[in-house]
Amino acid sequence: MRYLPLSETDRSAMLATIGAGSVDDLFRDVPEGLLLKDSIAGLPPHASEMAVERDLAAMARKNMVAGDVPFFLGCGAYKHHVPASVDHLIQRGEFLTAYTPYQPEIAQGTLQVLFEFQTQVARLLGCEVANASMYDGSTACWEAIGMARRITRKSKAIISSGLHPHYVSVCNTMAKFTGDTLDTELPSLDAATDAKRLIASIDAETSCVVVQYPDILGRITDLTPIAEAAQAKGALLIAVVTEPVALGLIKAPGEMGADIVVGEGQSIGVGLQFGGPYVGLFATREKYVRQMPGRLAGETVDAEGKRGFVLTLSTREQHIRREKATSNICTNSGLCALAFSIHMTLLGETGLAGLAKMNHARACEAAERLSKIAGVRLVNDNFFNEFTLELPVEARPAVHAMVQKGVLGGVSLGRLYPGVDALKNGLVVAVTETASEKDIDALEAALKELCK
Repeated sequence: MRYLPLSETDRSAMLATIGAGSVDDLFRDVPEGLLLKDSIAGLPPHASEMAVERDLAAMARKNMVAGDVPFFLGCGAYKHHVPASVDHLIQRGEFLTAYTPYQPEIAQGTLQVLFEFQTQVARLLGCEVANASMYDGSTACWEAIGMARRITRKSKAIISSGLHPHYVSVCNTMAKFTGDTLDTELPSLDAATDAKRLIASIDAETSCVVVQYPDILGRITDLTPIAEAAQAKGALLIAVVTEPVALGLIKAPGEMGADIVVGEGQSIGVGLQFGGPYVGLFATREKYVRQMPGRLAGETVDAEGKRGFVLTLSTREQHIRREKATSNICTNSGLCALAFSIHMTLLGETGLAGLAKMNHARACEAAERLSKIAGVRLVNDNFFNEFTLELPVEARPAVHAMVQKGVLGGVSLGRLYPGVDALKNGLVVAVTETASEKDIDALEAALKELCK
């Protein structure tokens, strides 16, 4: 929708209607000292639409385009191939403009997509029931902690050291308003897993244990003993998945006893898009469904016995009394959920498994080659398509130096955990099916030169 500014005649008519003599009169209640008198420093004066487009395009050209260079960034957002059919279908008018399906009689297509999405997510995560999506993975993680508090009536959450620091930050922010206590610890490059610490920390006050799978370093942990230990003390296990493609190859968290499984669905059907919008995944056991945040689309029949779809549960404050709502912040990312569902349908179970195998094979090849560079150590005993290297130099400057060589070579742990010296040489590398042999060659060459 284009912006069409008002004419002077329009502006005068509006001011006359409300009894104001000028636009300045609208700001007469603002203290004089707070009113802006001059132009904003560093901001150019107004320009024509064409001139603005030209200037912005020139600025954009200074960026390195991820699709044009070897790309190995990850840590919760992954570059996967999205079939052209996905974008084509989600841009159809009936999907692109749809919002909440409040009137099921005119929103059957949207409701059916959400129903199918729920089925796919539940099967992918190994759970009995899933909702119709969340904002993203980080807020879904917090929603799971809040849900555990409602179920257990306890308020201490034990956070694995392998949980993404951005997710931890979101949880810390929200916990300020709920009184939840979050027991967190920084990851260690030398620790194979923090499962023993997690199990030892569970006590009678624990509402849940939160574990990322695979974790921020790319490690894959058996969740079964953690689930058993948590449930023995009346707590829940929350598993967080930031790379759902991995579940085409490794066991689903729900199958290992996780009570709630949440995650980020960006990997399937949703492009990187400068950090959003993304799509949160949320699944759980059926007995907890009324404590689950968000919305649930269900299948029913109409008055004539024909199959139809409705919103079965909507436990957010937009639909019910605020004090009874399971969440006051959640929503569903309908268009992104549709993209996820289309891509998943195109893949099928066999295709998802094949994509996962391709990712793992590429990552194994890269890890083997990069770990042979003098001074470089592979931290992981196991991984899917993402692993951590310990470099003989500080990783953050190395990442910037690789950019100068035209390679987006990974994410430094020093960036994710600023000020933590023990992690400053850690480099997290993600290798998906989009990385070619030449891309791995370029990354290897750049790292060899930097690690001399």
